[in-house]
Amino acid sequence: MKPGCGAGLHRWPLLLAALWWGGLSGLSFVAVPMAFAFFGNPAVAGPFAAKLFQVQAWMSLVAALTLLVWGRLQRLQGGEVTARWVMLPWLLLAALAALVQEHGVAERILTARSTGGNLRLWHAVGTGLIVLQWLSALRVLCWLASRNGRH
Repeated sequence: MKPGCGAGLHRWPLLLAALWWGGLSGLSFVAVPMAFAFFGNPAVAGPFAAKLFQVQAWMSLVAALTLLVWGRLQRLQGGEVTARWVMLPWLLLAALAALVQEHGVAERILTARSTGGNLRLWHAVGTGLIVLQWLSALRVLCWLASRNGRH
C-alpha cells in the first residue's frame, strides 16, 4: 500500500486520542482563560466557559467510550496482550469524570452565587475533574503512540 492516509488507517485510535487530548488542552488552558480575559466580566464569561466545558465533557465521553469499544474489539480479535486493558482504568476515569462534571458539578458552579453555594469548592471540584480527563487522555495518547511506534 502506498504511504499516506490509507496506510495509516489502522492508527485512527491514536488520531482520536491526539484530538481528544489536544481539544481538552485547547479548551481548558487557552479558550476558557481567554474568554475570561476578553469578556472581563465573570457573569458574562462564566456561562460561555460552561458551554465550552460542556463540549469538552461530551468530547471526553465520546472519545473514551469509542476507545473502550475499540479495545474490546481488539481483545475479541485476539489482539496483543498489552492491548487487553492497559487503557481501561484511564478511559473509565475520563468517562466518569466527564459525566460527573457535566451532570453533577457544572450546574452548581453556574448557580453558586445566586443560591449561596460555595463557588470556590465547586470550581475546585470542576477543575479537578477537568485535570483528570486531561491526564487520562494524555496517558491513553502516550500509550497508543508508543504502541504505534512498534508497528
